[in-house]
Amino acid sequence: MLKRRIIPCLDVINRRVTKGVKFQSNIDLGDPVELALRYYEDGADELVVYDITASAERRAIDIGMVRSVAETIRIPFSVGGGISSLADMERVLDAGAEKISVNSLAVKNPSIISEGAKAFGVQCIVLGMDPVFNPKMPCGYEITTRGFRERTGIDAVEWGRKAVELGAGEVVVNSVDADGTRNGFELNITSKIAESIGVPVVASGGAGSAEHLRDAFENHADAAIVAGILHSGLTTIKELKLKLKELGIPIRLV
Repeated sequence: MLKRRIIPCLDVINRRVTKGVKFQSNIDLGDPVELALRYYEDGADELVVYDITASAERRAIDIGMVRSVAETIRIPFSVGGGISSLADMERVLDAGAEKISVNSLAVKNPSIISEGAKAFGVQCIVLGMDPVFNPKMPCGYEITTRGFRERTGIDAVEWGRKAVELGAGEVVVNSVDADGTRNGFELNITSKIAESIGVPVVASGGAGSAEHLRDAFENHADAAIVAGILHSGLTTIKELKLKLKELGIPIRLV
């Protein structure tokens, strides 16, 4: 049985890790390289680094930060935010990242997915999506972009299917409604996406306990992103993994 993955997320603004609730009221949490090292040493399976204002500010991602993270950890990590071309993707990969996460760019220009998959392989291309509850959508959830600043009128499940057809090798489902709440993942849309596509799905937004991660894994998520409960010191990756093992979830222990 495949091991489930725990992936700490570093949301970065101006080379500082930040965390908010539903993409608002963000607070400063420290240096991304130092936090990346801490989570690597604690047993993280992967890491994700989002330059969360790059797309909204229409600027390039901080390649120096990506390179510093790559020089510090020895686990795969993905990078998102401020990626607007194949050249940007190549710079991120050359700096040491294993995966590229596209979100707003892919909605605006879906062909970037197929172009990236062709150039670098489907294993490198991650679709990040920020769905919000909208009962008018066929699946009940609408895709938003630019850090939840813009609604798109695109159905979340339809978008997931299309992205995979274009070449996305993994999909991160980050619920805007659950983000930062610590009340559990939005399992309804996570399971709908997972049941509709043929690539790994990562649950994101709302993790508050090991039981929440178990629930995500039991609803077809291959991995789960955690942030606030780690950044705050509420728990550690080691503690989460030990509890998940007790709960019967296949997990890699260090």
